[in-house]
Amino acid sequence: MKKNLPGIVVCFLIAIPAWFLGQWLTVVGGAVFAILFGMIITLFWKDKKGAGAGIKFTSKKILQWAVILLGFGMNLNVVFQTGKQSLPIIIATITTSLVIAVLMHKVLKTDTKVATLIGVGSSICGGSAIAATAPVIDANDEEVAQSISVIFFYNVLAAILFPILGRLLGFSTTSGEAFGIFAGTAVNDTSSVTAAAATWDSMWNLGSQTLDKAVTVKLTRTLAIIPITLVLAFIRAKKEKSEAKISLKSIFPFFILFFVLASVITTVVSSLGYLASVFDPLKTLSKFFIVMAMAAIGLNTDVVKLVKTGGKPLILGATCWLGITVVSLILQYAMNLW
Repeated sequence: MKKNLPGIVVCFLIAIPAWFLGQWLTVVGGAVFAILFGMIITLFWKDKKGAGAGIKFTSKKILQWAVILLGFGMNLNVVFQTGKQSLPIIIATITTSLVIAVLMHKVLKTDTKVATLIGVGSSICGGSAIAATAPVIDANDEEVAQSISVIFFYNVLAAILFPILGRLLGFSTTSGEAFGIFAGTAVNDTSSVTAAAATWDSMWNLGSQTLDKAVTVKLTRTLAIIPITLVLAFIRAKKEKSEAKISLKSIFPFFILFFVLASVITTVVSSLGYLASVFDPLKTLSKFFIVMAMAAIGLNTDVVKLVKTGGKPLILGATCWLGITVVSLILQYAMNLW
């Protein structure tokens, strides 16, 4: 702990202003601010000496703790009950994004881990999915930073453009159901889902109808973190084992099992009649840990290299984003949701 403390403190100090800026400008979010601050600081702070170990610890272990705590925000019963309507759309959009990521990876010859992170981040829940997947596939900080940057770019576009698109397509302005499902299935990160949904509510004086629907759909999407990360873990374990480098036990993402356990605890406590809000402090801590981890990732990222190699990942992210959007709209139309 003594070895890691200086680096952890640095990440904590960067995370504080990033957190508050993210609360103020939700469409960007604290995680993106933290990465940017970290990348700027590391341009001038070349020799990190004693802080290096703690920065690495924050980007790996604290990121895993954040994912575990994220499970306390998920009541599986509520998500299953209210997510039935959107489940076909969710499955279709996730499949679309992953297939497109694989195909575009081959066409563009992008880095395998970056393509995986962008595909998973686009299809499930942006930064949280990338946070859960990165340790499983052993992605380095630059790969995570690049993937987060791509997801962030299309998150901002979605939050700004989707309410306009919804109006042009003739989504109901007396109910938040149609746009809520659209935002919940087609926007990547939770911050941008809430931003787009809240904008629609504000535009048509719908209270929180759209926001409630969008967040529920988003929670249902988030559940896909579990099977996808487990599948990726087994794929990597099989590959590494065949190369006689590493055992399945050492590579298995046990933090994902703790994530599931946290979700089960939330579900059981809620079923006993206790308010789920009792877990709100843990959910907030989870989000802050993610911001800290992104600060560490920013500190370990070569921003010049990131800019130079960013073209292909942006194209890959664009195809995933457009594919998800089109599939979501087609299925909603086919299901008479708008």
